[in-house]
Amino acid sequence: INEIQFQSSEEIHTLSRLYESMLKEMRDAAGDSGEFYTPRPVVQFMVKVLAPKLGEVILDPACGTGGFLVEVFQYLSEQCQTVEDRQRLQTESLMGGEAKSLPYLLAQMNLLLHGLETPNIDPGNSLRHKLTELGDKDRVDVILTNPPFGGEEEMKGIQNNFPPDKQTSETALLFLQLIMRRLRRKKKGQTPGRAGVVVPNGTLFGDGVSARIKKQLLTEFNLHTIVRLPNGVFAPYTSIPTNLLFFDRSGPTEKIWYYELPLPEGRKNYTKTKPIQINEFDGCVTWWEQREANERAWTYDFAASHGEAQAKADPHWQTAKAALARVKAWGKTIKELDSEIKALTASLETEGVKKTEVKKQIKALKADLKQAKAEEKEQQELAKAEQKLGDDVYWPVFNLDQKNPNDEESFEHRPPEELVADIWTKEQRILEILGEIKDVLAQNAE
Repeated sequence: INEIQFQSSEEIHTLSRLYESMLKEMRDAAGDSGEFYTPRPVVQFMVKVLAPKLGEVILDPACGTGGFLVEVFQYLSEQCQTVEDRQRLQTESLMGGEAKSLPYLLAQMNLLLHGLETPNIDPGNSLRHKLTELGDKDRVDVILTNPPFGGEEEMKGIQNNFPPDKQTSETALLFLQLIMRRLRRKKKGQTPGRAGVVVPNGTLFGDGVSARIKKQLLTEFNLHTIVRLPNGVFAPYTSIPTNLLFFDRSGPTEKIWYYELPLPEGRKNYTKTKPIQINEFDGCVTWWEQREANERAWTYDFAASHGEAQAKADPHWQTAKAALARVKAWGKTIKELDSEIKALTASLETEGVKKTEVKKQIKALKADLKQAKAEEKEQQELAKAEQKLGDDVYWPVFNLDQKNPNDEESFEHRPPEELVADIWTKEQRILEILGEIKDVLAQNAE
């Protein structure tokens, strides 16, 4: 180390390449190190299509070893024309966050070796801040990140930083909410804040909390592009199918473009010895500007689908709402009847009261109470049933796991119920074959 000339750009360039090779080897060793490395071609593609500009603030809230920040730094370096430009790049352009100590140190060194003199990386958990407390001063122009997925954020304190109906332990969903919150709002004459995010397939088709988060994304942000990556891109760390989401704050989503990146001809998967290459994104880069449907690209008219689903769901929801209003009214009646019965029952202990008459009144009131409770239960069940009918129509519109219409035989994008039916049919056929084999064996034994 003492022999390295840190003032020599040639030596630093060589050392930075060596350092990147070491990080890649850590990834190839799998284990915990795998989560620190995003394939360079994926990073380069995402930076290229988002095209950050000098003067913008770029953030990676889960920066790992700094792959995105290094690529952005190199991308912006080519835009520097003056000393002031260089100073702006060095001090105002890049921000990162990394909670784990080892990748934090690796990222600092990675950025230093590539020429960033004072890396601005937060060593704390990016999710530690209450979402509602993040305001304009915390917003940035561009977010590029591959947040951890498949893991869980177990700390209740962290989960409580998010809205009650969107709290989850799934780190990918928590980071997605953080990214939405930290994107700069649309301002007149300026490019709206934009993001490129790596997410697992489960984020696309997830329901419950996942669907509610996607509702916010689609109704408050413009999710304009989803690039579906082939299997094995993140091997050997994970075999989970992954996608690249690109969205901005220009307005609600109207239409989503999908682009399915194909595997190289003759390949069924990527491996650590045969990883994805940057030239495999060339077709997508060319398509990005033209946006024409082809065998790899198609659209999902979300605005139309959302409007149609809401129109179908509204009558059910309105019926449920009316039923709940009746439940409330019956609840008030039940409370009044119960009070009357208690008062009359207590009056039986008073001298001079005509007990026979009072008991008749109590009996009649109890019959009314029984009827009121039956009516209340009936309306509760009606409200529940109608709410479910509306939800069943409405929420599937937020399933973004859209199948390529040009690939009729695509297995991984088929609806879950079709997959289950297909598996069940195959299992039955297997049992039939085993039965036939058993009969043949029995006959041979005779």
